[in-house]
Amino acid sequence: MTRSFGTPAPARRWTTTRLWESRGTPAPKQVLPPGYPATTVYGYGSIRHPETFHSPGPTIVAEVDRPVRVKWVNDLVDPVTGFHLPPLLPVDQTLHWANPGGEAGRDSHGMDPAPYLGPVPIVTHLHGAHVGDHSDGYPEAWYLPDAADIPAPYARQGSRFDQYDITNTEPGTAVYQYSNDQAATTLWYHDHALGMTRANVYAGLSGFYLLRGGPYDAPKALMPRPFPKRGDAAGKRYREIPLAIQDRSFNEDGSFFYPDTRAFFDGFEGPYAPESDIAPIWNPEYFGNFMMVNGRTWPALEVEKARYRLRILNGCGSRFLMLKIVGGDPAARPAAAALPFWVIGTDGGFIGGAPQVVDRLLVAPAERYDVIVDFHGMAPGTSLYLVNEGPDEPFGGGEPGEDFAYADPVTTGQILRFDVVRRRAADTSRRPERLNLPSRPALPAEIRERQISLNEAESDVLPGVAPKQALLGTVDADGLGVPLMWNDPVTENPGVGDTEVWEIHNYTEDAHPIHVHLVQFEVVEREGPDGDRGPEPWEAGPKDTVIAYPGEVTRIRAHFDLAGLYVWHCHILEHEDHEMMRPFTVGP
Repeated sequence: MTRSFGTPAPARRWTTTRLWESRGTPAPKQVLPPGYPATTVYGYGSIRHPETFHSPGPTIVAEVDRPVRVKWVNDLVDPVTGFHLPPLLPVDQTLHWANPGGEAGRDSHGMDPAPYLGPVPIVTHLHGAHVGDHSDGYPEAWYLPDAADIPAPYARQGSRFDQYDITNTEPGTAVYQYSNDQAATTLWYHDHALGMTRANVYAGLSGFYLLRGGPYDAPKALMPRPFPKRGDAAGKRYREIPLAIQDRSFNEDGSFFYPDTRAFFDGFEGPYAPESDIAPIWNPEYFGNFMMVNGRTWPALEVEKARYRLRILNGCGSRFLMLKIVGGDPAARPAAAALPFWVIGTDGGFIGGAPQVVDRLLVAPAERYDVIVDFHGMAPGTSLYLVNEGPDEPFGGGEPGEDFAYADPVTTGQILRFDVVRRRAADTSRRPERLNLPSRPALPAEIRERQISLNEAESDVLPGVAPKQALLGTVDADGLGVPLMWNDPVTENPGVGDTEVWEIHNYTEDAHPIHVHLVQFEVVEREGPDGDRGPEPWEAGPKDTVIAYPGEVTRIRAHFDLAGLYVWHCHILEHEDHEMMRPFTVGP
């Protein structure tokens, strides 16, 4: 199927009350352009507002220091029979995964090389939230739907579900409490079930969570507006727009395509586990050939001659994005930027001081950037394009066209079309070059430095077959990485109130987006073969995900103030699902 720009993705909006119920459920949606088959997605939505069921799910808007309680309901059940629904994508049972029906017990490796077809475990993580561990979405705190046909031997909850103070009054649900005691920012929620996050997120279980207000938010009068809020009339135009960018592939019937064999990645056709140590279904990375924004492939968006605030999320599983806004032929490479991005915020809030202006924005999986784009100088009738110059392969740094090939300029190199129309209301926002953004206080000085490592392993029994998996670990006295598995004892254990610098040594050939739960950290510097360099100008704000480049040491500073059990991991979802995730504890 060739690329064709379709209709705008509809705005998804919701303002929270103190208790908000979200249900993960199946729904057919027009993801592909009109005229093509609908696609079944597993999406979130409000139980009281069925029209919000979508993928991505409705945008939750919360206020700083106003706690919100969410009941997350696993409703992946056939509405007619009441029986469980299977995963939409192939799930590899030989990984260390949720495994509710495993002979060796839940949260373990399985022995069956066939795709899993049982009930889907989910557990929702609010990515970037400062939250107690009971509501963090720990990968082993999953739960099954309350279906009528759950086999008797199956575990209905993960091994960590009962260890948290979860208010669970109904089967198939968990109630989480979000204190929202952090700076105003762009968060997102997504499934985090052990060993199958890639499948559940790809199926549609994700959405935005915007946090407003407090001392570190910018005055509304200075920002592009209006933004979505409860009670808006249908068809209202907005100048603040969240954009979730994801890559997908499709079968001819409109269903999602995802590989069901390792051979799709490198042609290796076995022997697979349990006869070897190479997983039969898991792929080390996967890159879709369709680009999707807010649940629609290649949408178009009308923009007025005004300033717009775009909250950009890279929701891809493996793909790094290099974004530009261009005019003329969107397939031309190299592409000349027609408009810059004025970066005002990062994962955890505003960058402080003046915005950073860039023609091209690098966004790793799970990173969010808050930007202003000024369309004042564009004539009505003009079309501009959001394009991607990043690679259709693992990213290791460098420049497109020199160090790696551009993404396919006709498909994955194009994301979104902006159609400029006349301004229908005054633009009262401040010009971005005149903004002075709020700064958070600097983190305390570190009391220790901790060395951690990113590693890659090849098969122990099939020489030359690699990668078997990617792993996290520590660094030994000789400066070598010590790979560790998910179930190995905890090695990162800051005390409550401690500030630490984590030195991330990347011993692999690829860049990895490293996400640390609980904290918003500072990027301190990167040390490479050519010396040290500070954070990129657009990384000046608080971050929860950082790009660790191959052959470099990336240093981040974080303050750990809540006791509990959390995780840190690579946010390439295929890596996270096969051992590139480790627990850490704060306090005893």
